[in-house]
Amino acid sequence: MQLSCLQENFKRGLDIIGRAVATRTTLPITQSVLLQAEQGRLKLSATNLEIAISCWVGAKVEEEGSLAIPARLLSEFVGSLPNDLLNLSTVGQGQLQIRCARQEARISGHNADDFPPIPDVGDGLAVQIDPEVLRKAIGRVAFAAATDESRPVLTGVYTEIEDDQLTLAAADGFRLSVHKAPLLNAAPQKMSVIVPARTYSEISRLLGDQTEPVDVTISNAGTQMLVHLNHANMVSQIIQGTFPNYQQLVPKNSTSHCVVDVSEFLRATRIAAVFARDGSGIVRIQVNMAEGDEQGRLVISARSEEVGDNVGEIDAAVEGEASKVAFNARYLVDVLSELGTGQVALETTSPSSPGVFRPVGSDDYTHVVMPMFVQW
Repeated sequence: MQLSCLQENFKRGLDIIGRAVATRTTLPITQSVLLQAEQGRLKLSATNLEIAISCWVGAKVEEEGSLAIPARLLSEFVGSLPNDLLNLSTVGQGQLQIRCARQEARISGHNADDFPPIPDVGDGLAVQIDPEVLRKAIGRVAFAAATDESRPVLTGVYTEIEDDQLTLAAADGFRLSVHKAPLLNAAPQKMSVIVPARTYSEISRLLGDQTEPVDVTISNAGTQMLVHLNHANMVSQIIQGTFPNYQQLVPKNSTSHCVVDVSEFLRATRIAAVFARDGSGIVRIQVNMAEGDEQGRLVISARSEEVGDNVGEIDAAVEGEASKVAFNARYLVDVLSELGTGQVALETTSPSSPGVFRPVGSDDYTHVVMPMFVQW
């Protein structure tokens, strides 16, 4: 293998695939980057056996070849080099020689044949989606997936494709996020799989400022998903199992419907969270009806016997009955931070019933939070 490329392009490629490099593994080769000089360009690949990312770097290839190089050492060395022309070549017994300006290094590598093969998804079920739509859908759902590996299906995001609609749902046993997004083409058949939440987080990172449609292909066997981006491909394994029937977790009716400004709600919740830290993370929400000339109010409070207490109020448009409910502060901050701006509707029934959050003016997102039981 012999080629030349720009340092900044090579470094950018290493950054793209870096998150797919295994950190703790029983297979040391997965801590390497596979370099393949072919067809006038350099292909970089990495895999941790759950996801695999490949990208291409423009290069002048004089001799084709391939070699697996330790990822951490290669990234640190290349990242330290000046923005100049890199000359890469294989020398000796499986070594990569890198020359740049007045720097030169030789890094021992591994035979490319020992590197795990990057899965080929094949034809499968293929759809296209706008990158901004996909980024929004991932942001609204992935944070609600479980991080505890005791129930693997809950560490994933339920992904359903039907006609021209993509539905993503994630739950960790305490909250549920469901988002529906339009596709750019209609799928020939319905398919549902469970994609690791980490995969979606990486896809969101790789989207960058892409504006062209994203191609998504799910293998016919439902075991792998390929995401094709402008500058990279990602292949992810699919979690096998049955996702809970999330539709049963969304309350069908409510006795109190309260509409508030998202940014005001978030600010009041963050203030209360300061006191909630020493009070089991509990934030109390009280919905008060309008009285006389006064508008309806949402009262957000938290207290700790050791630290003190806090009470804040924001204006609210309330329909139905007054209500009380308590939530985990972090769960409130998570969903309100993702909604960002505009108004949100909070639907409640009783202190022991879940709260439902929906953005006003849109029916594409539903977030359910289980209540915390407190003494009022």
